[in-house]
Amino acid sequence: MSNLVHGHHVAGAKLDTSAPIAGPFPFEPFPKIARLRRECVITEKIDGTNASITIEAFDDGDFGVYPASRTRWIDIEHDNMGFAAWCVEHAQELKTLGVGTHFGEWWGSGIQRTYKQDRKRFSLFNTARWGDLPNELAVGIRNPARPACCDVVPVLYQGLYSDQYVQAALDNLADYGSRAAPGFRDPEGIVVFMAASRSLYKVTLKNDEKPKGSTE
Repeated sequence: MSNLVHGHHVAGAKLDTSAPIAGPFPFEPFPKIARLRRECVITEKIDGTNASITIEAFDDGDFGVYPASRTRWIDIEHDNMGFAAWCVEHAQELKTLGVGTHFGEWWGSGIQRTYKQDRKRFSLFNTARWGDLPNELAVGIRNPARPACCDVVPVLYQGLYSDQYVQAALDNLADYGSRAAPGFRDPEGIVVFMAASRSLYKVTLKNDEKPKGSTE
């Protein structure tokens, strides 16, 4: 009986599994599988345009504020729906977000379904860091750490994952309208964040079975 080592048959050889073997190309391990029934956060999916703000600290104590769309850096001359101009206007407040990249949705007046807003708004995605603080009332207390110019996407459910909670969140939006823009009756859907795998999934109220951009 023979073993196959590095593509060659070696009669009677025993494979030493304790020593690393140099393969012909980088080894690609199978990823660990995250458990489904773990903590999840379900938030309202706002129909706007994806945006981010990166904060950089300089040695002199000052900070840089760098806006971006989903695919590129932007500035006032090469803007995306006025987001760069808004970042310049609110730069001092936005520095308090801290060093790093902060993702969110730029939405409201003139963007997608507009939500009947008279201005544009930026809602941060990281609810664990920027979300409203819970209290005994149905409405949370605004997180004082969040810049006054920023909102946060509304949390519809947080706890162990279950299909029933996904459906309940969708039903809540369908029955009562948007939580981000109270009174707006045509919300888009939800985003499910799975904590164990740190993965995001979306479910829309309409045409969820169709690919994005499909008109059929």
